[in-house]
Amino acid sequence: MTTLRSELPDLKEWWDGLSDVYSKVLQTVVERLFDNLNELAKLKENGYDIGQLKWKPPREFRSFTYSQSGFELDKKGGQTVLPLSKLANIPIRLHRAIPDEATLKQVTIKKEPTGEWFATFGVEMDHEPPEPPEKPEKCVGIDVGILKYTHDTDGTAVGSFDLSDERKRLEREQRKLSRKQHGSNNYEKQRRRVAECHADLRRKRRDFLHKLSNYYAREYDLVAVEDLDVKGITESPSDSRNTASAAWRTFLSLLEYKCEREGTHFVAVNPRGTTKECASCGVSTEKPLWVREHSCPSCGFEVDRGANAAWNILSRGAKQVGEGLSESPPVETALPTDTDSVSAKRVVEAGSPTLKEQTASAVSE
Repeated sequence: MTTLRSELPDLKEWWDGLSDVYSKVLQTVVERLFDNLNELAKLKENGYDIGQLKWKPPREFRSFTYSQSGFELDKKGGQTVLPLSKLANIPIRLHRAIPDEATLKQVTIKKEPTGEWFATFGVEMDHEPPEPPEKPEKCVGIDVGILKYTHDTDGTAVGSFDLSDERKRLEREQRKLSRKQHGSNNYEKQRRRVAECHADLRRKRRDFLHKLSNYYAREYDLVAVEDLDVKGITESPSDSRNTASAAWRTFLSLLEYKCEREGTHFVAVNPRGTTKECASCGVSTEKPLWVREHSCPSCGFEVDRGANAAWNILSRGAKQVGEGLSESPPVETALPTDTDSVSAKRVVEAGSPTLKEQTASAVSE
């Protein structure tokens, strides 16, 4: 990579078009090229068939990055402008204000399949995130699923986000696209409609996941989840579409970095046996997937399957952190047997900070 970087001045003499591109942009392209080659090499080592690499023409290069220099944010007549060296002064609309104490480190310009352009800023903050409390008081265990997206140890079950209408619209638009002549103007218009449907699905799902993860990170001192092998689960032929649509890995990743930002303990525990073990007495009982209730033959403890798993997750997470939940271990406390159900739509409409009020509203209804 260093050798290719040093050859960039000679390459500019060989290809005049490269002189119209800012030098830092060319360097980040070299870094991206080597990162991609390293990832392909890892896949090849793991037995994947990589195939023949293909040349990508410049017109299909849909993103580029300015790093360290060559860009800035400016205000001109009430309009935010992004000047990019050797390119243009581009008017932009900030979706979120950049903190005054933040230092801009890089900006990536990307064209989405819908035809929209976005600028993503990388910033550096001076202040350090708060340290997690030594003795967490408010603790929660979370079990993720498909029928109910989350069950937690506070007795709240959040329903999965219903995107069936959006999927039906996407299927209709895809059928229309299949009837268009490839390369025609009508094909391009319909392709953009399909891309807009995909973007709508993606944004609504991420909005739900952001608000839900934000709630748990801010409300609790310790959050325990399962360390799921999501890739292995989605490769299973059983219900792989719904599993992929649930985006568990995205939710856990969002939850992890938000817990770090808020000073909350984030603990990922071994998921083996969390559903089978009784949270009250610890006896394991085989349960097929269609059995949604936990009924222990040993102690008679009955609770929702997901709630039982959530308590086991919290018990393991508390042991990893080295702090008890109370004077006694959680399995010896009185466990709740009822669950308040909250629809995902309530989470999205009202936002995560009011999740408890939503629960109270759902119960009163």
